[in-house]
Amino acid sequence: MFDSLGLLPFLPFLGFLILFLSGGGLPRRIVAVVGAGSIGLAFLQALLLALPVIENDSLVSQQVIYSWMSVGEFESKFGLYLDGLSSVMILVITGVGFLIHLYSTGFMRDDPSYSRFFAIMNLFVSSMLVLVLADNLLLLYLGWEGVGLCSYLLIGFWYSNPSNGYAARKAFVTTRVGDTSMAIGLLLLFTQLGSLNIEELMNGAETQWGLGSGYAVAASLLLLGGAVGKSAQLPLQTWLPDAMAGPTPISALIHAATMVTAGVYLIARTHTLFELAPDVQLLVAFIGLATLLMAGFTAMTQRDIKRILAYSTISQIGYMFLGLGVGAWSASVFHLMTHAFFKALLFLAAGTVILSLHHEHDIFKMGGKRKQLPIAFASFMIGSLALAAFPFTSGYFSKDEILLAALAIEGPGLWLWIGGVVGAFFTGIYSFRLVFVVFFGESADHHDDKEVTGFTMAFPLMVLMVFALLGGFIHPPTDFVFSVEEAHSEHSVSTLIHAIMIAVPLAGIGVSYLFYGARLWSADRLLEYSLAKKLHGYWFSGWGFDALYRGLFIKPLLGLADLNRRDFIDSIVATIVAVSEAGNGLLVRFQSGSLRWYVLSVVGGVAILLTLGGLL
Repeated sequence: MFDSLGLLPFLPFLGFLILFLSGGGLPRRIVAVVGAGSIGLAFLQALLLALPVIENDSLVSQQVIYSWMSVGEFESKFGLYLDGLSSVMILVITGVGFLIHLYSTGFMRDDPSYSRFFAIMNLFVSSMLVLVLADNLLLLYLGWEGVGLCSYLLIGFWYSNPSNGYAARKAFVTTRVGDTSMAIGLLLLFTQLGSLNIEELMNGAETQWGLGSGYAVAASLLLLGGAVGKSAQLPLQTWLPDAMAGPTPISALIHAATMVTAGVYLIARTHTLFELAPDVQLLVAFIGLATLLMAGFTAMTQRDIKRILAYSTISQIGYMFLGLGVGAWSASVFHLMTHAFFKALLFLAAGTVILSLHHEHDIFKMGGKRKQLPIAFASFMIGSLALAAFPFTSGYFSKDEILLAALAIEGPGLWLWIGGVVGAFFTGIYSFRLVFVVFFGESADHHDDKEVTGFTMAFPLMVLMVFALLGGFIHPPTDFVFSVEEAHSEHSVSTLIHAIMIAVPLAGIGVSYLFYGARLWSADRLLEYSLAKKLHGYWFSGWGFDALYRGLFIKPLLGLADLNRRDFIDSIVATIVAVSEAGNGLLVRFQSGSLRWYVLSVVGGVAILLTLGGLL
């Protein structure tokens, strides 16, 4: 029983069912045990399943639960597949997920919808596990839409605030654009290769499609559309910052550690298709590069502690896309894993700060909190060091592999490497801008507030601090999955290249210190210049993407709705109904019940027909 793959997504789904069917009637202690306990059991099950794969990365496990649907020649099974890649994902989802659920038992303890929160969180984890374990793209798509639904429910969790509902709808609609692209991609793959089983698809694509095949290009572009939407990359990145409307643990789980990495997983899982379409694969790299730079600039201008971390997430996923685009498949998965550690740490630490300071989000209303909030301070220091790729932290090792892989490719490799290094410079600035403003200097407000922690909130932070520091020494067992692996060796890269990659993020931290730590330089004085002020406003707005989409899509749609306020389309249908009713009224008058009238009608009709026949 315990070697069953089906048990893994079933455990959190069972937790969801218990909490959902109870209708919020269970005591909070029981809700916490079911909500967090189901994910803890799933983590233990994930360990049992993944440890043999970690010892032997060529080991693959498959299990068919049942035949899901069978129509004509098409058959799709509820089949699960475990290899090195999915082993990494299930450990991240359940391991980090359990710590976030445990933290949530303390963070959400005063919320009236305590049971509803954990029910949706459990359903999310179950859907995410289905996504990464699915052996076919249709089942993967079921998990894909499941996490999208849960994301909508959790972003709008505090639905009494209209802005939260708007943020949830924005996330749902924006990601639907990518999901539609992905659905069309699945249809293309099935019609051309006759299957949606991932292994059969990849083998069929290799044998039937040549390098640069039009079908390979189209399929990979369509799947890329889905990945861009779910992972908040250009041009569908606008939903993620607004998704911070939900409770902070949701940001840690869905919008840092798991859901937004689903696009990275999709591309990695279908990497054979992208290798057959090298131009599309290179496009993935440039999308990642553009996104990481855009998000880095924007993060430097934000004031909301969670929005800074949100743009940081967009930027770090950009690094993963950069790695995927240059064929550094394992390095991207490696960064996915380390990012889950340090970004979950940062979000949970931000939750501690927000809760301790009475739900304050503006970093410039904080200041000098390192003594008041010692656990949050330590968490932010370690998490920010890993985020900025400080030497020998987890983020340093994974980001280093991606940048070296970018430098190794011919053609645009040097420019991709330069862009990635510049992005690391900005990461150092915005990550420590947050640290210096919140925890150093003089307190701007909340002078006497105490840190709100307990075991359930402090323990996850301490565990994540360890993994954020040492997680770089845990390399994912994915070499067998990506048989054509990126090839570069440490000794083949010059000492100067390594020195630059170490020095540039440190320089970013130094610049941040001069502005916000020592305050030798003044950001306010810099903004007195007209150009700097305009750039700041432009970056603060997310490079104007929301305004652009409002002009291109939202306003025209609202304009059409306003024109149709009186339901013009419905009036056409209503007219047809009215004409039909009038015709029926005339015909009813002929139904008098008089035999003479019926005979006269028949004779008259025959006469008319004979007359018309004679004329023709």
